[in-house]
Amino acid sequence: MPEKRTFTMIKPSAVAEGVSGAILATIQEAGFRIVSMKITQMTPQQAGKFYEVHKERAFYHDLVTYMSSGPVIAAILEKDNAVEDFRTLIGATDPAKAAPGTIRKQYAKNVQENAIHGSDSDENASIEGNFFFSGLEQF
Repeated sequence: MPEKRTFTMIKPSAVAEGVSGAILATIQEAGFRIVSMKITQMTPQQAGKFYEVHKERAFYHDLVTYMSSGPVIAAILEKDNAVEDFRTLIGATDPAKAAPGTIRKQYAKNVQENAIHGSDSDENASIEGNFFFSGLEQF
């Protein structure tokens, strides 16, 4: 049975461009409830730990550098079938391949600066949410 929570993070370029409010509105209009949210800036070490799963990939260093380059907005979202529905809402990683109306189609610059992160599984949603939020910060 799918979980009701997922994790998202609005990436540095989207925060810097001032589109966070529009992205959050889109998320809420799609029926997601924000149960935890904060603005923070990861250190390179924290970004490296968060994206550790990609450590052996060619883009890892650039990803860590980008994700620690400015503030992000981290959030835990709640909705039935949260992970799958959110992945549909944000669209493909490459905004050129993202469906019309998706967050990445509207706000992403390119594959790396693709505006938003979304968990790819229920297990990762829990891990990623717990990376940013203590139990006392999850409602």
